[in-house]
Amino acid sequence: MLRNRFRFTASVFLALVLSSSLLAAHDLPVNTIMNAFVKIEPHQAHLVVRIPLDLLQGLSLPLKGDHYDPAASGPATQQALPILAAGFMLLENGVRLSPSESSGRLSLPSNRSFQDYDAAVAFIAQPADLSTTISYNLGFFDAHFVYPIVSPKSVFKIQSLIGVDLGNMIKLTVRYMPLGESGRAMMIPGDSGPVDLNPAWYHAAGGFVVLGLEHILSGIDHLLFLLCLIIPFRRIRGLIPVITAFTLGHSVTLLGSAFNLAPNGAWFPPFVETAIAASILYMALENIVGANLHHRWIIAGLFGLVHGFGFSYALKDQLQFAGSHLLASLFSFNVGIELGQLAVLCVAVPVLGLVFRGVLAGRMGVILLSAIVAHTAWHWMIDRWNVLWQAPWPQVTGQGLMIFARWVAGLLLAVGLATLIARWIERKRPPAFAPGPSQDVVEELQKV
Repeated sequence: MLRNRFRFTASVFLALVLSSSLLAAHDLPVNTIMNAFVKIEPHQAHLVVRIPLDLLQGLSLPLKGDHYDPAASGPATQQALPILAAGFMLLENGVRLSPSESSGRLSLPSNRSFQDYDAAVAFIAQPADLSTTISYNLGFFDAHFVYPIVSPKSVFKIQSLIGVDLGNMIKLTVRYMPLGESGRAMMIPGDSGPVDLNPAWYHAAGGFVVLGLEHILSGIDHLLFLLCLIIPFRRIRGLIPVITAFTLGHSVTLLGSAFNLAPNGAWFPPFVETAIAASILYMALENIVGANLHHRWIIAGLFGLVHGFGFSYALKDQLQFAGSHLLASLFSFNVGIELGQLAVLCVAVPVLGLVFRGVLAGRMGVILLSAIVAHTAWHWMIDRWNVLWQAPWPQVTGQGLMIFARWVAGLLLAVGLATLIARWIERKRPPAFAPGPSQDVVEELQKV
């Protein structure tokens, strides 16, 4: 085990050194996107990758004037393959794989073979056309690596060390093709560690729980909205229906966005951000003028629909790493958000109880704290409105009208259900602060 760790660390270090040398000629390449296929077969894994020559300045490829010389590139290509193999880590159950076969060649910028796995493999296997002219740094290096594997059911991970010094400027687009399953694509930033290509459901779930926690705890606008919700309350028990309604609201739009049921125009993200700021402002003003706490859960649920779209933007770029466990990942992300909300509540409610003592006791503390939040939300709303105003507004299309009609119908249904539930609760449970008989009536009753 110790020997394996040492060899793994040494190989990573070697790849880092090599990748740094490949970029030594200049620091800002123009083409920074690599394309790859990873195909799993019963006893082998195939990595077929296309790397821009702009990222491989350190390779000693023969030149003829201002272009590469394919006729003399054979030996240089064979020498480059081990270097490139060290620049890509393919792991099976945490163990780095070593290629048993490798081949490669140069290709023109106009070559389209990487639109399909079979076409890419067939192109790399062909002998190079010696009459081809490839301008300096404008082509690609295509490589095919074959790795022996233990089982196609193993957990596979991939990491690129090419251009690691450039961080997330480098992108690796991977199209993963598991055995007996539908394929999927993902875009991996260059500063990522090893990324699961086919994560187990519990690995995916754990990662998305952490992602939900990080998002809610780092989202200052969501935290301020939660603060506005809880400022008038003094006990967590009274907050249960409010937080439950908010959770249900943002869960609906989060799921809808994950299944591409939300508008996707450039105007929609700034619209959501503006609406989130407006929701904070509304809740703060409601606290100032006097909130109806019995109906606050309805408002929380409706604004939860808006915040769910905001949560979806943090999730959108990460769902590609869910593998085949989309629903489990969505549920886990939601669990992470709820755990973060509970943590905030458990801290904020006692702290507010201490703050609202003495001078800030009663309505004075609620008004003062809400006014500070309202001032912040107002400036956010104005700034975000300016961004929204400059965004390209959507053109009216049949599909857009259909999506809009679905969400309006869903919103009306949610409002109707919330109203019915509220009336049912009021009939079943009398108000907590129902007025009692006057003192005169009590004295008369005592005399009788």
